[in-house]
Amino acid sequence: MDTLKALYEYFPASVFTGRALVFISEDWRVELTEHQNSDFSKKGNDCPVIRVKVFKKALNGEFVPGHYEDFQISSVSELASQVERYIQAAVGKNIREYGLDV
Repeated sequence: MDTLKALYEYFPASVFTGRALVFISEDWRVELTEHQNSDFSKKGNDCPVIRVKVFKKALNGEFVPGHYEDFQISSVSELASQVERYIQAAVGKNIREYGLDV
């Protein structure tokens, strides 16, 4: 959860739910969750995996899961930069310009 809390500082338009960072708009929902690496064959690799899930609002009003990507970058600033680029490419909008309107 430490990485998610650090990412919250980079994405003030997000909401921290206790288990995820969430960006939500009328048409999109993006969730960032933190997972520990379960590959025990790698010693000393304590860098968590940040999963970014993108949901699109369907015609019935429910958010339908689209695609997701896992990020494992130890530098929080580089991680935030890459996650932001991914979200912008996935939803087609600059999250800094549109605030919550991802």
